[in-house]
Amino acid sequence: MCLISFAWLPGTPTPLRLMGNRDEFHARPTAPLAEWQDNPDIVGGRDLEAGGSWLAAKRGGVVAALTNVRDPQLTVPPGAPSRGELVADALQCNDIEAWLTTLSQGGALRYSGFNLLVATPQRLWHLHRGRERLALSEVPPGVHGLSNADLNSPWPKLVNVRNALEQGFLNTDLSQSPPDAFPVWPNAVQRAMHNPQEASIKALPDTGVGLELERQLSAAFIIGERYGTRATSWLTLDAQGKIDITEQRFGPLGRFVGETTLTLPSDSLEPAS
Repeated sequence: MCLISFAWLPGTPTPLRLMGNRDEFHARPTAPLAEWQDNPDIVGGRDLEAGGSWLAAKRGGVVAALTNVRDPQLTVPPGAPSRGELVADALQCNDIEAWLTTLSQGGALRYSGFNLLVATPQRLWHLHRGRERLALSEVPPGVHGLSNADLNSPWPKLVNVRNALEQGFLNTDLSQSPPDAFPVWPNAVQRAMHNPQEASIKALPDTGVGLELERQLSAAFIIGERYGTRATSWLTLDAQGKIDITEQRFGPLGRFVGETTLTLPSDSLEPAS
């Protein structure tokens, strides 16, 4: 993914609400949100070119999401594996914390830059692999955002989608309210994710890709014929490990092409629509 906003509230009925956009070349072969044939405990979209994913979930209450880090100066070893493999590996390892620790101690240097989120109902880890640092941390409670830099880097589109999610906390007692009582979820956050407005030149980050491309990539929802936002996905993870996940898919020039919703309880997979 290239833009994520999420609310992490451990100890409440719904510890995690997460929404993100996946930006990619439209020609790259992709499977929509579905149960994985090689592991039916996992649901998610899938990159058919390299076999990984950008967002997926596992029965029992585990979620993994990935954004790339955009930095042309970052040195990558020849033959680096696809970063999407990290999502699949996170959902299939036996000890998440030990696996993440190994990556943070140097294993992640095999890959291009990335941010990896891995969540259970009790814990949420963030692994950042950039040019300047490689670090594993537990995410503190609150509303956060990720794009193609570090956690909560103040890029305009990240600030906008994070603010849209934060509005739901102003008059809501999340420790008492059921999941469907959250007033901005998902509609207000979705509207922010679907905003095609580019940032002003003075507000743009400088990631080394040039002004024209920097402006194109500054929109939350990128509309293009060859490259653009291909999916908006959102999910909730409740305290018992139940996961509800929806994926909207888009073609060239932002054309809507389909939507899928799945419910993944802790013990079985049930299609919701």
